[in-house]
Amino acid sequence: MTAYIIRRVLLIIPTLFIVSLLAFFLIRWIPGDVIDLMVAIMQQYVSLGSETTSTTGGGGEVSEQLARKLRAQLGLDVPAYVQYFRWLGEVFQGNLGESLWTRQPVGADILFRLPVSLQLGLMAIIFSLLIGLPVGIISGIRADTATDNVLRSGSIGMICIPDFWLGTMVVVYPAVWWAWAPPLFFVRFADDPIGNLSHMFVPALIQGMLLSGITMRFTRTMMLEVLRQDYIRTAWAKGLRERVIVVRHVLKNATIPVMTMIGLQLPVLIGGAVIVEKIFNIPGLGSLLIEALEKRDYPVVTAINLLMAGFVLTVNVLIDIAYAWLDPRIRYD
Repeated sequence: MTAYIIRRVLLIIPTLFIVSLLAFFLIRWIPGDVIDLMVAIMQQYVSLGSETTSTTGGGGEVSEQLARKLRAQLGLDVPAYVQYFRWLGEVFQGNLGESLWTRQPVGADILFRLPVSLQLGLMAIIFSLLIGLPVGIISGIRADTATDNVLRSGSIGMICIPDFWLGTMVVVYPAVWWAWAPPLFFVRFADDPIGNLSHMFVPALIQGMLLSGITMRFTRTMMLEVLRQDYIRTAWAKGLRERVIVVRHVLKNATIPVMTMIGLQLPVLIGGAVIVEKIFNIPGLGSLLIEALEKRDYPVVTAINLLMAGFVLTVNVLIDIAYAWLDPRIRYD
């Protein structure tokens, strides 16, 4: 087991290296340039501060000089591969670089927003389990009955509903019909726990409801597979009660594959809840990533992608370890 864990941890290193290459260079291949965007914004401020602006003459030359100066200041005046190795050297020293716009450390921005995304993701997972697991268990036990058909239809509906549509409806229609809207002013848990939970409750519930459809379907499938095993038939033949069979024999084996799905959902929730964070004004990693993409803030985009990749790989290793703990038959040689 120890040797297996060491091998898995060592495999994380080349995987992160490949992810860093893709994240670093792909963002630079997107049409548009951060320097051109900065120059355009600076010229707008200058034009707003002056009564007249010149559209001909030396404007283009001034813009080129400003662009060259900005490239030199931001370290973008060298080839991309040189920039990559410079950035990689800083990463090995624990420095994820600085934002091209704010000149603040990227690591500080991520650490400021990461707890918010973690809270949203964990709350969504909790709601997903509270809804999806009981429904999936009941649907599996009562397979092909009217109850099963109703529950399966509901789970399919949860899978099909887009989160942006449901989030928008929750914000708009209660405000129109009942003059009520979910809180849209974010406060941190340390500052106001009640206000924070009231703000995070609705978006977490929305995400949890949508994820519960997948959880329910997967749980039902695994329940049916385990219920058809010979040792379950033996338990029925011995006259054990249904609750004893389900709790002691079925659930433990049925939930092992479900753990994989739940573990892989958390990284997606933390980094992928972009639309929900925007709708409910939540300052998490998803909104930070969108802002960085809009501004072509290369270090921020690269750091978030690297962080999420490392998080996914770590969760996978922990899930494999949990497999052996839940099922003694599983051994890693």
